Amino acid sequence: MTLQHLVLAIAGLAAFSAPAAAETQQQRVPASQCQAIAENIPKVTFASFSGAQQIVPAVSEGEDVKFTFLGHSTFEIDTPGGIIIATDYNGWYRPATIPDVVTMNKAHTTHFTLTPESGIKHVLHGWSDTPGEAADIDLVVGDAYIRNVTTDIRFSYGLGGSQEHGNSIFIFEIAGLCVGHLGHLHYELTDTHYTEIGRLDVVMVPVDGGLTMGADSMSRVIKRLRSSLILPMHRRGPPVNAFVSMFGKEFDIAYAPDDSITVSMRTLPKKPLIYVMKGVQ
Repeated sequence: MTLQHLVLAIAGLAAFSAPAAAETQQQRVPASQCQAIAENIPKVTFASFSGAQQIVPAVSEGEDVKFTFLGHSTFEIDTPGGIIIATDYNGWYRPATIPDVVTMNKAHTTHFTLTPESGIKHVLHGWSDTPGEAADIDLVVGDAYIRNVTTDIRFSYGLGGSQEHGNSIFIFEIAGLCVGHLGHLHYELTDTHYTEIGRLDVVMVPVDGGLTMGADSMSRVIKRLRSSLILPMHRRGPPVNAFVSMFGKEFDIAYAPDDSITVSMRTLPKKPLIYVMKGVQ
């Protein structure tokens, strides 16, 4: 083969492989930094990294994530990159600015709306409209990577039975933080669920005492997750103390004077903290 033929062959190979490489790049699925690697350990407890601050890699300048309790189970999450997320969005509790992303769950109309504002770019349903199928969320919006883990829910209004995959635990990976919203969780999580969820540094948990799960059952979930920051939500009827009383000295308790908190990987509490915001108390 002459040098000219060799050059032409290399050029042709490059022309053939470039589109393939571009296609591979486009199809690449984001990798979770929070999901468990040790999938074969059935009873592993996923601990937060907050106790090992010295090994956390350097975070870029914008590292603070702000959580604001809007009401019921709706939180506004503001990312360092300016993305606004609203959880369990029902259209009643709204951020001051139209959010970029809203997540919803199907358990009750207080957790979703079929008529969200037209300016919301990403409306994420935590359920599938096809019976028996699970919603599959795998999305990057700005500096937020959003995924979900589905759980079953009981049918509403005393009808009995349950609906498969009716609830989604939404997981937001932002600025190194692993953030989970348990939605309308009706059943204790299985080992498979814990493996799919992985590590959660911040978790938003319903504390209604029975509409989702009783305080004892819900506390077992929180103890297993071992998150650094626990944000109660969805309180109806019983005082939040019914939930808080299930935890021992391994957890700190704080009753906040306002409805928001700002955290980062650097500022997460080293001891698990149940942080009860104004409006939940």
